[in-house]
Amino acid sequence: MNARVRDINDEPVQREGAYVLYWMIAARRTSYNFALDRALSLSQELDKPLLVFEPLRVGYRWASDRLHSFIVDGMAANGRAFGEAGITYHPYVEPQPDDGKGLLEALAEPAVAVVTDDYPTFFLARMVRTAGTKLNRRVEAVDSNGLLPMRQADRSYPTAHQFRRYLHAVLPHRLADAPEPAPRAATSESAPIEERVLARWPRADLDALRGAGGLDRLPIDHTVSPVEDWPGGQDAAREVLRQFLDRLDRYAESRNDPSEGATSGLSPYLHFGHLSVHEVVDAVLEREGWSPSHVSESARGKRAGWWGVSESAEGFLDELVTWRELGFNNCALDAACDRFAGLPEWAQRTLAEHERDPRQHLYDLEIFEMAGTHDELWNAAQRQLLREGRIHGYLRMLWGKKILEWSESPQAAFDIMLELNNTYALDGRDPNSYSGISWVLGRYDRPWGPERPVFGKVRYMTSENTARKYDVTGYLERYGE
Repeated sequence: MNARVRDINDEPVQREGAYVLYWMIAARRTSYNFALDRALSLSQELDKPLLVFEPLRVGYRWASDRLHSFIVDGMAANGRAFGEAGITYHPYVEPQPDDGKGLLEALAEPAVAVVTDDYPTFFLARMVRTAGTKLNRRVEAVDSNGLLPMRQADRSYPTAHQFRRYLHAVLPHRLADAPEPAPRAATSESAPIEERVLARWPRADLDALRGAGGLDRLPIDHTVSPVEDWPGGQDAAREVLRQFLDRLDRYAESRNDPSEGATSGLSPYLHFGHLSVHEVVDAVLEREGWSPSHVSESARGKRAGWWGVSESAEGFLDELVTWRELGFNNCALDAACDRFAGLPEWAQRTLAEHERDPRQHLYDLEIFEMAGTHDELWNAAQRQLLREGRIHGYLRMLWGKKILEWSESPQAAFDIMLELNNTYALDGRDPNSYSGISWVLGRYDRPWGPERPVFGKVRYMTSENTARKYDVTGYLERYGE
C-alpha cells in the first residue's frame, strides 16, 4: 500500500477530529479501491467514523449531459452500497459554477485527515495539489489506477515493449497487493456533518437528477446527450464485464473487426473509476483457471505467453494491463503527456518536415464534428462517437490518422482529435485517450517507410485498406447518415 500513498502536504493527523474524510474524485467505486481501503484503515486505527464525499462540478471543460448522467448513475450506485455498508456518504452535484467552493474546506475542518484519489490527468491533479496547500489537515492521495503503482517506475517508457519487460519483471511481486473487494465500516457511528454545511451544500437528489429532464437546469452542454443504453455505475460495469467474459473466446480473432462486437466495452467504467482493473483481471484469471505458476519467465516482454492463459485472454490482458498502464506511467511522469510537445523527437521532426505538404482534402473542426468528410467509413466512425460516446478500437486508429492527413497542420490535428474525443467519448480525458491520440502521431511507435506526404515517417493507414481487411458493410449500415 505504501507505494500507492503520496503525501500532498506536511500537515499532521488531527487525532481529536470527528471523522476521516475520503474525498472521492477518480476511483468512484465502493470496492477494489485502495484509497477507500486507506481511509477505512485510518478510521479503524483512530476509532473514527468515515465520511465519503463525492462531488461533481459543473464548471469543468466539456461538462455535458453525457458525462454528468454517467457519473450521477455511479453516484447513485455508490449511495446504495455505502448505505448497506453503514458508511456515511455525501454526494454533491454543483448547481452553478463555483457553488461548491468552500465545501471541501468545510468538511475537512472537523476531519482527522483527508484521503483522496491520485489521478494524473485533466484538472484532478492540479485540484489535489491546491487542496494540499489550503487544508490544515493531512492530505494523502492514493493510487488505485492499475495493478502497478503508476509512479513505481523511475522513468517514462517510450515503447510498449520496453514497459512490458519492466512490468513482467515486477508484476509478480504486486499481484498479491490487491484492494478489498467490499467496504467494511470500522465503527458503527455515522460521521457527523454540521447543519450549516448541509444547509449550504445539501446532499444531491440523485433520483431527481437521473429522472427525465433532471439535468436541464444545470449549466452544462445539453447538446451532447447521454448514451441511453450505456448507464454508469459499478453495477452496470459488472454486467458489462459479465457479458464480455461470455464472449472472451472471440477476442483474439475478432477484436479488430468493426462488424463484430468482440471488444470489452469496459473503458468508460475504468475511466470514471466505476470498475477496478484488479476486479477485471481477477475475473479473467478465475475464468481461465489461472495460478501464479502459469507465469512464463521465458516469455518476459512478449505480447503473448507470459500469463500462461488462452490466446484471447493473453491479448485482452496485454491491452488492459500493458497498454493501459503504459499511459498512466507516461502521464504520471511526463507533464507533457497531453500536449503535442510531448511527442517523440523523431515524430515531431518528421511531421514538421512535411507540415507544408499539399493536402488533397482539408477540413476544419466543424466539418469533422458533423461527420461531413468525403470518406464514408471515417464519417461512420465519427457518427458512432457522436451517438455512443465511443469508436470501435481499430477504427479509432484510422479515425485519428485521417484527421492528421486532412488537417492544416499536425498540431491542428492533435487539437481536433483532443477536442472531439474529450467532448464526446465517455472514456476521454484519460491517460489512455492521450496515449491513443499521441500514438496516431508517433508516440510508442517507430519510424516507418516509405516516407509519405503529410505523414513523413509516421505510420500510415487508409480506409481502403481497412475495408479490404475487414467487411465493414454492417458497420457502414449501422452508422450511416
